[in-house]
Amino acid sequence: MATYFTPALFSFLRQLKSNNNRGWFQANRARYAADVEAPLLGFIADVAPHMRAISPALVVDPKRTGGSMFRIHRDTRFSADKTPYKTNAAASFAHERKATVEGGVPGFYLHLEPGDSMGGGGIYHPDSPTLTRIRRGILDNAKGWAAVKRMGLELQGDRLMRAPAGISPTHPNIEDLRLKDLYTLTAFSQREICGPEFLDRYVETCRAAAPLVSFLTRALGWRW
Repeated sequence: MATYFTPALFSFLRQLKSNNNRGWFQANRARYAADVEAPLLGFIADVAPHMRAISPALVVDPKRTGGSMFRIHRDTRFSADKTPYKTNAAASFAHERKATVEGGVPGFYLHLEPGDSMGGGGIYHPDSPTLTRIRRGILDNAKGWAAVKRMGLELQGDRLMRAPAGISPTHPNIEDLRLKDLYTLTAFSQREICGPEFLDRYVETCRAAAPLVSFLTRALGWRW
């Protein structure tokens, strides 16, 4: 079993957090490429067959730009925080329909950050039509949703203060129907991430979340 990540990744991200400016990053770009970018791209390449075994509709692409790996550069156009770089490394393995939808789509996620690393699956910030279809799927397929809930997954995400329009506040699944995101995440320690079994650990986490991601995808009428 291969070891993909080392403590050097977390050391770089800690130092970037304290030196979040273009001058420091340019001076340390070679470290970023060797300690963060290359290991993450290698992990993405090797996790690809495992993710496609979960669903062939998932996109797993180990490209430096435009693939599964998130850019290190922050989009500061509409943010009060003008620091130029993210202080985490991340990748998503989203449904193939991502290119045709404005908001989030079902898929899986990996987030590496000192003291706050995690992975899992679901949907984050779907647009209004997508979220409406998911809620309709929960309403119309109560048996299927109950099967997902029996897996014991902890659903996370922002919630509406009240019941969505047209849905009774006493509906038995109202807490889930109030969700604006539907995802489940598992925390990983730095020791786990830097160990030789992390790829298997991450794949196991995604398989555990797969019933949720599958339900969301089918509720949208997409292939799984």
